[in-house]
Amino acid sequence: MFTVTEVESLVREIRRKNGFPDSPFRIDEVRYDEEGDKLFIIAHDRTDKSVIIGNSFVIGRLRERLGVGQVTVYSNLDLEIKRRKLEEAEKLVRGTKLEFLLPIIEAEKRFPPRKWPEIRGNLRTLVFMSFNARALLGFAERLGLPHDAVGLRYSFPGLKYEPMEGKPKEIFFPEVEKLLRIADERGAELVMADFPFGLKFEGKALLNPFRLLHIGFFELKYLFGFERPVIYDKKALIRFVAELTYEGLMESTDGANLIWRMWKR
Repeated sequence: MFTVTEVESLVREIRRKNGFPDSPFRIDEVRYDEEGDKLFIIAHDRTDKSVIIGNSFVIGRLRERLGVGQVTVYSNLDLEIKRRKLEEAEKLVRGTKLEFLLPIIEAEKRFPPRKWPEIRGNLRTLVFMSFNARALLGFAERLGLPHDAVGLRYSFPGLKYEPMEGKPKEIFFPEVEKLLRIADERGAELVMADFPFGLKFEGKALLNPFRLLHIGFFELKYLFGFERPVIYDKKALIRFVAELTYEGLMESTDGANLIWRMWKR
């Protein structure tokens, strides 16, 4: 439906008409997901990706001109890093109680577009309402995991969970020992939160599904939605955003915008 030549021509036109420099760039492939009305642009390298996005302005105009619901740009390097992360995830999961994640890992290897198979996990789960709280709940529900949700009191007033006491920085850096104690009390074998790792086993499985599957912040917003916490630690927020950006899980512009909006509140 869309061709590389057509998209490249439109990007150049949009940049020229809006005063952007005439920077060279290369698109290797475009993929259109008709079901989701999403266009995926595969740029040759990250510098090409930056030119196409144009500080979010160019990509926004491109979406309007093409008349599609969403346009997302990846570089071949982005996708290669993701594939390597998924190979590591497969090794971590295989032979464990989390083998039910293998079909999703296989589906992610073919991303984009994202086409998850219908699977159900039968593992009692504790969800800690950390930064990506709505996505964590959405992931547990999508996989049919029987789960309890707990979180810091007043942190996410728009979501349902059992309140607990804690420090604001735990929104970004959950305390493992505390969550393991709660999981013991609830009989949960799996704990899901915004851990700074993908998967660890400490008697129970500690899982950050989005690090394990290398799914970035931008994608999560469209998959499950996003709700900003109303209480948080400012320094922890900056560190958290910086780490996600370094790992390629958040665009620097998204990170800066998020910090500005949360500090403004």
